[in-house]
Parts: sequence; structure tokens; C-alpha cells
Amino acid sequence: MHSEKQKHDFEPKIIAFVCTWCTYAGADLAGTSRMQYPANVRVLKFPCTGRIDPVFILKAFQQGADGVLVSGCHPGDCHYIAGNFHARRRFAAFRKLLEFIGVDLNRLQFSWVSAAEGGKWVEVVTDLTERVRAMGEMVEFKDLALEEQWSGSLNTPELQEAYDAI
Repeated sequence: MHSEKQKHDFEPKIIAFVCTWCTYAGADLAGTSRMQYPANVRVLKFPCTGRIDPVFILKAFQQGADGVLVSGCHPGDCHYIAGNFHARRRFAAFRKLLEFIGVDLNRLQFSWVSAAEGGKWVEVVTDLTERVRAMGEMVEFKDLALEEQWSGSLNTPELQEAYDAI
């Protein structure tokens, strides 16, 4: 259940990449428990955080996300044994890349939420939404998308197909 709609000048768009086994179940628990949280989050479910390619995060920003959340099982609780450890290592390196290209790291959050932590899901989503709301709209990657379309570099069907497959 979502919180009462408050009037804000800016409503951020948050994309959440979550694992099926823990965080998605935790979000479902929050909903079935009638906990309230902002309705700004669009959830994309993956089998494991280890399967989330950093390119998905870049594309989410490029397609208009103001903030991104990646959330999975706690370390040691991964359904696939070590997927969350792979994700943790991958995103530690990826954060440095984002910082290098000028993305404010406060727009990206990596968290652990188990299936029994509906309250933690609410807390994570609410904190991220408020933080991104205070930062304002992210326009840097949207401008990059416009430049990309104008460059004509994706005019060949092979490049467009590869890009769309991301």
C-alpha cells in the first residue's frame, strides 16, 4: 500500500532492480502488510542480483530514471550461493565508473532486504525517494541520449538491435 499522496514540486522516478527470492518477496510482504511507502518506485524483478548487468543501470538513467535501487539477499543467504557476492563486487567497481563520468552516487543505492523485511523495504524506498527528490531531476543522461540519437551512430540495424537488446 502506498503512502498518502503529498504535494511535491518534483516526483522522482526510481527504478528498482530486485532479486526474486528476497527483496521482491520483502516488497510483497510490505504490500500485503499494508505498510505505506512512496509510489515512485518501479520494480524490475531478476532471478538474482548477480544477473543485473551494470548496463541496465546506465540505460535506466538514460531512459529517465532519477534514481536506481539494486537490492537482493543478504550476504550468505543467496538462493544461488554467491550471486549477491558477485553483485557486490561488480557494483563496487561500477560505482567508481559512475563517479568518473560525473553521476552523483547518491542517486544509486545498493541494499540487502530479505523476504521477512517488509519494514526495511519501506525504509529503503522512502529514504531513496526523499534523497533523490531533494537532489532534483537527473538530466545528464537524458541529454546524452539525445546526442546519441543525433549522431547517427545507431543507424545500422545491427547496432540498433544490439543496443535494444541491452
